[in-house]
Amino acid sequence: KLLSKVAMMDLKLIELSTGKENGTVSVSDALFGVDFNEALVHQVVTSYMNGGRSGTKGQKNRAAVRGGGAKPWNQKGTGRARAGTSRNPIWVGGGRAFPGHNRDFSQKVNRKMYRGAMRSIFSELQRAGRLIVVDDFKVEAPKTKEFNAKLATLNVSDALIVTEGFDEYLYLSARNLYNAEVSDVAGIDPVSLVGFQNVVMTQAAVKRLEEQLA
Repeated sequence: KLLSKVAMMDLKLIELSTGKENGTVSVSDALFGVDFNEALVHQVVTSYMNGGRSGTKGQKNRAAVRGGGAKPWNQKGTGRARAGTSRNPIWVGGGRAFPGHNRDFSQKVNRKMYRGAMRSIFSELQRAGRLIVVDDFKVEAPKTKEFNAKLATLNVSDALIVTEGFDEYLYLSARNLYNAEVSDVAGIDPVSLVGFQNVVMTQAAVKRLEEQLA
């Protein structure tokens, strides 16, 4: 469906230089006005996090440990506990009783579910007042001090900055900060969106996001 045929809503547009409201930006109600689906968001966030797990843990069981083929001593007559192999899990140098194995933690999430979860997240951010739309977000040089000054203008200290495209100066300015992260529209993910207190988006990024999730 074309965006012009769906219901629209207005979001406050903040001028970054002053930190004050300067008009509004019209957005699709289908992207920023849907009900929050907690179960779907949880599934998508879990799937994204599991996709980043390496799953390379591995140990050997008693059959995989080298040696231990001969019975250490006779079954009877020694006065010691019976033993069939020196690679028993209770012996030093033995295998693990319940060893870990390489595994794939990824969970399939189809495109419709992913887009639905992203719409749900953005709608909830908008309702909670955690979504801030600015006219633009640029720095003249890769300086963390300048980046922090712009966050202070918006009166936020913990934020995900979303721009239309990759901005090298902006990325370099924020990469050492634990309370801020910079991403373009193509690189945003559900974990980052729910992990930061505020999401600051440029006006151009909002329009690009509408095209991606339409």
